[in-house]
Amino acid sequence: MSAGILGENDIVGVSDAATSDILEPGRNCMAIDRADRLSVIIDADDYFRFARRSMVSAKRRITMIGWDFDGRIELGRDRDDDGPAKLGDFVLWLVERNPDLEIFLLRWDIGALATLQRGSTIVTVVKWMRHPRIHTKLDSAHPFGSSHHQKIVMIDDCLAFCGGIDMTGDRWDTREHAFEDERRRRPFTRRRYKPWHDVTTAITGPVTGVIAEVCRERWATAGGSPALVPIESASACWPSGLEPDFENVDVAISRSAPELDERPSVREVEELFVDQILSAKRFIYAESQYFASSKIAAAIARRLQESGGPEIVIVNPVTAQGWLEPLAMDTARARLFEALRRLDHEGRLRIYHPFNDGGEAIYVHAKVLIVDDRFLRIGSANMNNRSMRLDTECDITIDAAGSPPGTGGRIAAIRNDLLGEHLGASAETVKQGIHDTGSLVATIENLRGRDRSLRPYEPPELKDIEEWLAENQILDPEGPEQMFEPLAKRGLLRRLPDKFSQGSKRRTR
Repeated sequence: MSAGILGENDIVGVSDAATSDILEPGRNCMAIDRADRLSVIIDADDYFRFARRSMVSAKRRITMIGWDFDGRIELGRDRDDDGPAKLGDFVLWLVERNPDLEIFLLRWDIGALATLQRGSTIVTVVKWMRHPRIHTKLDSAHPFGSSHHQKIVMIDDCLAFCGGIDMTGDRWDTREHAFEDERRRRPFTRRRYKPWHDVTTAITGPVTGVIAEVCRERWATAGGSPALVPIESASACWPSGLEPDFENVDVAISRSAPELDERPSVREVEELFVDQILSAKRFIYAESQYFASSKIAAAIARRLQESGGPEIVIVNPVTAQGWLEPLAMDTARARLFEALRRLDHEGRLRIYHPFNDGGEAIYVHAKVLIVDDRFLRIGSANMNNRSMRLDTECDITIDAAGSPPGTGGRIAAIRNDLLGEHLGASAETVKQGIHDTGSLVATIENLRGRDRSLRPYEPPELKDIEEWLAENQILDPEGPEQMFEPLAKRGLLRRLPDKFSQGSKRRTR
């Protein structure tokens, strides 16, 4: 994406010249290292195109770590190579054309059981498994009820795509999210799917070695064979046509992983979420598939109780996807929002949903956190309990503190660009609105319209069974230990101040 027009009025946070006092390897991140170039890629149309270009240029190895892969999808429209369109055939074509190339593919095992029933998927998987240089593994190294959720594609250990987009069905869309776009159809049934908003990153430089280590660890933990060994002499492999948003910036890598056997839990994702929320001075802007984390809600509650604290804007889908998840995620969101609203005496908290110009709700699958002009965070972790402690996740973070001059302005420009996409406005218009009002909320309210726009969240009336599911976190536990914890010890609102959590319980009955 383009960083947009920057100016002094975008700078609302810490000085670029300061040293990070938030990122702490071993506690809220795995490590910090330099990115030579980093680009924010918004929506899968661009991601699939640039990922395909990079995979074509791979010399020795492609590592694909994901929640799901669907070999039937078309990987990249307007292709500039002569390879097959579909991912499954494309992977085979890559190894046939390059005898030095190996491909390692790891995905969540439970999800694979459903995908094997998709049309020609099982045929594709068998072809992959039979090829001597395509190594596949289903990741079952997780406790009951958890999943492997990282989304990483690594090219020759020198280029990493890391974020929230899976190479699977229902993900492709453009930034226009056009009304009833005929290209948004499932590969086998041809049924239309909803507009889909998502975000990932492309990164090159020394920090890709850290991300490659995440991939190697996960492959080894899952029992993958042969072992992944570092590639030491890879050349630069930035995809042609992709403009970097940042150059020569430090990037932190944060993970979640549950405790399993002798392996301790990793809670870097959760720790960093709390630290970033508590560090905010003026604006917290987030995009997340869910808002159901009691730990994150407690940090927000603390900020709402402060006089003159930051504005908090969260962009969510209207409802969770599937038949069971809405019972867990939507009811938890309603409970948390009602409790937080009682603390919000200054009107600083908003949840919005994006809609396209035909009135279709756009599904938000992105996982983004932008704090002031200081922190840019993109990854696989949602704002729910699973992502904090139960599933395996990987997020990247740029801290403008200690980064080259102008980094903070570019972070603000990315926030303005994302908001502009949702509001049907330019990034420059959003920037001007924030300059004029000094308020993120006021800018959104002034720019909201009837067509492509953001609409405010309206909490539903909760039925008794929905409230019980949310309160006891039946489908969104805080960790593997809570899967079997007595219900009396659980409680979605237990981290919030007592008088407000009790008030919320009465209000939603």
